[in-house]
Amino acid sequence: MSNSEENKEKKDRHRALAFIKGKTSAREKDIDISEDEIATWPFLIRKEFLAAIICTIILIVWSVLFDAPLEEISDPTMTPNPAKAPWYFLGLQEMLVYFDPWIAGVIFPMLIIAGLMVIPYVDSNPKGNGYYTFKERKFAMLTFCFGFHVLWILLIIVGVFMRGPGWLWFWPWHEWDPHRVVAETNYDLTSLIGIRSNSLPGFMLGGLVLFGYFYLGISFPYRFLKRRKSLAIEKLGFIRYTIVAFLFLCMMALPIKVCLRLVFHIKYIWVTPWFNI
Repeated sequence: MSNSEENKEKKDRHRALAFIKGKTSAREKDIDISEDEIATWPFLIRKEFLAAIICTIILIVWSVLFDAPLEEISDPTMTPNPAKAPWYFLGLQEMLVYFDPWIAGVIFPMLIIAGLMVIPYVDSNPKGNGYYTFKERKFAMLTFCFGFHVLWILLIIVGVFMRGPGWLWFWPWHEWDPHRVVAETNYDLTSLIGIRSNSLPGFMLGGLVLFGYFYLGISFPYRFLKRRKSLAIEKLGFIRYTIVAFLFLCMMALPIKVCLRLVFHIKYIWVTPWFNI
């Protein structure tokens, strides 16, 4: 064997650093797909492409049929009526009707951010990432769709199309009347039973109602599912279940408060010298 061939053979040699026992996460490139899996291409990409086309068509038709809400140059001496935030903030502005500013503008956004941050830590699905179908995550999908589409998007629609001068309610087929006056009397929860809200009994009763809402909303489902030996409770554990239930009850507090305000004219449930809820 010549020197050149010997050097080439030495050059092509490889040394094994370690041997890995057991199964690895590496997969062959052309391995057959199992029965419970589908390829990203063309199944997922095709649906995403069709969804993008549909959204683009809707936006084009919307822009053709409706003019952009552009007004005259802003005048610092004249406040428009109604004074609306950009459309993506109108959900928060609509919540100001039902909650104090510190709740609608600070607490709820913080709870949304905190809830998104704890999702990886409370998710008990053993399959991990990649399984986002309704069958695999029914509770998560229903909760997200309700919170985003029903609460957030619906509040934006109300703020854009149904709030006119004075932030009064106007149906889309009604003409906005800047001189319209609505005589509406709102009550606190304790005032309905003859107790002043700013008194000590009113303070204690309102706090008891709020505490009972969270206590019963967390404890009753836990005990009920525990008796039925639910697998979801066993996987979550008490701490993670409490976090999920608390965030869910905070989310449900918004439609409850909206119904109390619009149907029963109840403004506050708990009135304190420092804040109102």
